[in-house]
Amino acid sequence: MFKSSEAVERLINLFSRLPGIGRKSAGRLAFHILKIPREEAFDLADAIREIKEKVGFCSICNNISENDPCHICSDDERSRDIICVIEEAVDLAALEKSQNFNGLYHVLGGRISPLDGIGPDDLKIKELLSRLSDDVKEIVIATNPNVEGEATALYLAKLIKPLGIKITRIARGLPVGGDLEYADGMTLSRALEGRQEIRVDSDEQ
Repeated sequence: MFKSSEAVERLINLFSRLPGIGRKSAGRLAFHILKIPREEAFDLADAIREIKEKVGFCSICNNISENDPCHICSDDERSRDIICVIEEAVDLAALEKSQNFNGLYHVLGGRISPLDGIGPDDLKIKELLSRLSDDVKEIVIATNPNVEGEATALYLAKLIKPLGIKITRIARGLPVGGDLEYADGMTLSRALEGRQEIRVDSDEQ
């Protein structure tokens, strides 16, 4: 039976821990690293080290940033009365490309998914609620349009409704089951323009 070196095995095991990477794909990546020039491999290693040393999370919105607060939270020209709630920082980058939103953001760090063992306490929901001062007039919930994203949106709506803040959900243009990360700017712009208020029945409280 073929057995690669311990160093290669370690790299394969590390790659296989990444999201969406199985052992076969991890093996291909590891052997690709072996083939590329040393400088290119060291650049990759340095980039990984640098991102862990320099990049953190904004203490206000949980966006990834090299500064705290992040450039959006510290921008005085952003509207302070509207907050867009998203699952991950990659969604923020996608929405910013739409150039149709000038408010603030709040990154949950995921979505409610009981099958994956992720509950409300695992997300930055308490931090969101702590930001809802009298200045905030609208919360735009921009979780992904799939089962987990919709469940998360409804959960947030039920929490926020008693505070008297308008709650909207991004609307048309996004395919069911899709991710904001892969939507184009025009689609996201239309989704923001067409956002609709979330209605929460009082007997569901």
